[in-house]
Amino acid sequence: MIPLDLVTDLLQNPAITTALWPAFVETLQMVAISGLATVLLGLPLGVVLFVTQPGGLAANPGLNVVLSGIIVNITRSVPYAILMVSLIPLTRFLVGTSIGPIAASVSLTIAAVPFFARLVETALREVHPGKLDAAHAMGSTRLQTVWKVLLPEALPALVAAVTTTVVALIGYSAMAGLIGGGGLGRLAYNYGYQRFQPEVMVVVLVILVLLVQVVQVIGDALIRRVDHR
Repeated sequence: MIPLDLVTDLLQNPAITTALWPAFVETLQMVAISGLATVLLGLPLGVVLFVTQPGGLAANPGLNVVLSGIIVNITRSVPYAILMVSLIPLTRFLVGTSIGPIAASVSLTIAAVPFFARLVETALREVHPGKLDAAHAMGSTRLQTVWKVLLPEALPALVAAVTTTVVALIGYSAMAGLIGGGGLGRLAYNYGYQRFQPEVMVVVLVILVLLVQVVQVIGDALIRRVDHR
């Protein structure tokens, strides 16, 4: 049972009564913006990675090596904390500032796009090649095969990929708060670490865990809805 004194202290703490809700909204803002941008950029990139691989619908080993071996793999190899700091000049150029949730969304997107693209590529590989061959035999173009066969067949795995990426972005957003991104990560750092208020840290952790659980439950429900196998 939670001690009454602890509840009273939390309800009287400005970090909870004043700063918690704005920080939560900033976290949602970062995750929403970067999540949408990641899907819009990462889905086409993942499709290109799949169709240009050796033996793919539009095999192009040179392009595949550049996209997969250089762009995707190198970006994924850089730890997010280092990537986030190194992108500060680019962020300032694009949005006019290097602090705040909008600015943090730039580094979040750049970090998540290669990750999501690789998940998309893996999801597309699960589609049985025979279905693609059948579409070709019926005269479908490459674009029609991708749009009407490949993506619909891989839809459950693609939804799972989006869910996994959003969960990862929630964790990244907490880290982004340490260099001015705002959100729950910044709140935990300012109050929980710098002001020695571990109860604030615990509250933030609980909220992040619940947020991840909500995203996962929604993702699992969508997967069951679109999976007609």
